[in-house]
Amino acid sequence: MEPSVMESDKSLLEIVEEMRRDIEAAGLGSEQEAEAFRVRYLGQKNGLVTNLFKRIREVPPETRREAGQRLNALKKLAETRLDDARTQLRQDQSQDRAAIDLTLPGRRPSPPGSTHPLTTTLNDIVRIFERLGFVVAEGPEIEDDWHNFTALNFPPDHPARDMQDTLFIEASDGGEGGIMLRTHTSPVQIRAMHAGDPPFRLIAPGRVYRNESITYKSYCLFHQVEGLVVDEGVTMADLKHVLFTFARTFFGDDVKLRFRPSFFPFTEPSAELDIWWPLPDHPDGGRWMEILGSGMVDPNVLEAVGIDSERYTGYAFGMGVERPAMLRYNIDDIRILYENDVRFLEQF
Repeated sequence: MEPSVMESDKSLLEIVEEMRRDIEAAGLGSEQEAEAFRVRYLGQKNGLVTNLFKRIREVPPETRREAGQRLNALKKLAETRLDDARTQLRQDQSQDRAAIDLTLPGRRPSPPGSTHPLTTTLNDIVRIFERLGFVVAEGPEIEDDWHNFTALNFPPDHPARDMQDTLFIEASDGGEGGIMLRTHTSPVQIRAMHAGDPPFRLIAPGRVYRNESITYKSYCLFHQVEGLVVDEGVTMADLKHVLFTFARTFFGDDVKLRFRPSFFPFTEPSAELDIWWPLPDHPDGGRWMEILGSGMVDPNVLEAVGIDSERYTGYAFGMGVERPAMLRYNIDDIRILYENDVRFLEQF
């Protein structure tokens, strides 16, 4: 029913009455029908009720008030009808979702996952150093030459800058410069010192990358945990105490340790820490195994990040995570850690 031009109050009353019957009889059993009803009667541009309000001025003045009351009642009826229908539709949908089909078979829970042995080992190492007062620091895995090499006292002709050892994203120029995948987590220490002031007591766990052949004992990526302490009066004795405490906590109180002199560009003096690994079938009953490198922070490194090397001293250490994990779980091939073989992972 489309309203005709209002010629009198009587014609308006007839239109309102016919429209009221149509509204009450309208089917609103779906969301599509409810939306069609809204557009037909209450639409802002061409809704039938809306258009009647636009033409109220055609009604004689003496009956205009009554006509307005009738139209308001009609609009209210349409709005109530629409709201009730949509409320009922939402209730019906909610009941449908809540219904449970008791004839369906039950769902078996997924088997519980497990933590990767590398993750377990890394978390254990981090927790030990946290108990010793270290805080965790993180940095980007894509580094520039200054943070990865120059600030750490690597000379321009150092072999580590060669493409045979480092995975470059942008090649270096004449031994310096370039963008690379970090070869150690020491750049995190540089960033921390460059951004703050001593004292520092932090560890930097994370992935590092080397351009190495993949064999049973080497891989192109591995994990490191590096530590740094910088303060007034720090000595080599402090370093040895922390590392002995870590080793006994991680490997057990009966672990045998030894320090060996070594060389690293960023520490002076430098030392490596070995542990005695018993092997029943070995002719010597076992062998010494290097687990980390360490030393006193070279003054050139402190000066590179703006720290007075005459006032402050510090020590640093770095260890891989894969080797301790392999020792802990009797794994003899590093490649197994990265193959994601379920038969291997479900053992942990």
